[in-house]
Amino acid sequence: MNTLFRAVYCVLLGPGLALAQDAFENPPIRYSETADNNPVSRLGSSLASGEASLAYDERFGYLPSLLSALEVPVSSQLLVFSKTSLQLRQISPSTPRAIYFNDDVYVGSVQGGAVLEISAADPDLGAVFYTLDQQPGGAPRIVRQHHDCLRCHATTLTRDLPGHIVRSVFAGPDGQPILKAGSLVTDQTTPLEQRWGGWYITGEHGEARHRGNTIAEETAHDAEIDTEAGANRAALPPRVDTGKYLAPHSDLVAMLVLEHQTRLHNLLTEASFETRLALHRQGIIDRLFERDPEALSESSERIIRQIGDKVVDYMIFADEVELSDPVRGTSDFAAEFAARGPRDSQGRSLRDLDLKGRLFTYPLSFLIYSEQFDGLPAPVRSYIYQRLWNIFTGVEPTPDLLHLTNYKCRAVIEILRETKAGLPAYWLG
Repeated sequence: MNTLFRAVYCVLLGPGLALAQDAFENPPIRYSETADNNPVSRLGSSLASGEASLAYDERFGYLPSLLSALEVPVSSQLLVFSKTSLQLRQISPSTPRAIYFNDDVYVGSVQGGAVLEISAADPDLGAVFYTLDQQPGGAPRIVRQHHDCLRCHATTLTRDLPGHIVRSVFAGPDGQPILKAGSLVTDQTTPLEQRWGGWYITGEHGEARHRGNTIAEETAHDAEIDTEAGANRAALPPRVDTGKYLAPHSDLVAMLVLEHQTRLHNLLTEASFETRLALHRQGIIDRLFERDPEALSESSERIIRQIGDKVVDYMIFADEVELSDPVRGTSDFAAEFAARGPRDSQGRSLRDLDLKGRLFTYPLSFLIYSEQFDGLPAPVRSYIYQRLWNIFTGVEPTPDLLHLTNYKCRAVIEILRETKAGLPAYWLG
């Protein structure tokens, strides 16, 4: 094998073989070695320099102050009682883990836990994980974590990339998942009847049923749950002492938004990593063969097209499971979420919630405003913008997507023209 052929062979096959072995630790990603840049890392830097501070609360530690500093609403509180996270010994049906989130950040808290668990959607790194010690005294410090978190958050559940997970399991009386009954990662495409096992859910959802609010009973081959008992719960069960939480609910609408955005965060990470890896491989081959580095290879174009299509389809809710009945939460989450805008001159926003047949009024994800979307490599971001334009202007027919009406497609274009910075020139008319 001559030198040139051997080099090409290694470029083409080497990364593929390493993909299941934390390929993101290799060039061009270098996950653990690369500096993070997201709302959590920026707060951590401000704490370290003394520019910011956190107040310690005798009941909840640094949690209230941390949420305020990261602009994470208390109304986003969700409670999960399955033992499926770092501090599992403190989690049970009577002491569920609390999760709070906004567009970019997730915060987890357990009763008696030594640390607050934090993650963020980073434009370059995907999901990045942190802890904040809950002990009083001294200056609070946000610490970036690597391998302990990635053992669960960079597996087949996240396509072997650093990602966020919302799981539905059959949780037994102690919160331990009954694994022989199966589990799944849920998002907007998951049928409602398979969602929310191991979670508390407060809110109304009509005749539809789900796996939330129920303790599973193990059987010889799997597990059984009473979905009727868990349906349309206005409040948390008596076993949960709501005084030990910042809010007395685990809001259904917040859960629907959480499932939408965690999957999209992961898809944006995949789009970033796959594109950067493709361009990295192409760059090596271009140098070997002295090819034009400005021209995308067929291989790079194919990879960008494949992952770009996945992102677009999810962003326009192509396979979203429709709601059979209107839904309503039990907190101010829906109103607070919608109020964060931005809005166009007609008062419309991509954050407007429908909650009757679909989650959102307008068929494009609000995460198009996110740092992670804006941080996508230019080739895949350009591809996504072009395909969205083709869909919303009717250049690309979408006969199977009945929710993409002419009125709503036009509304999306108008909203973005007034509210989204960095749109390609052809979007501006």
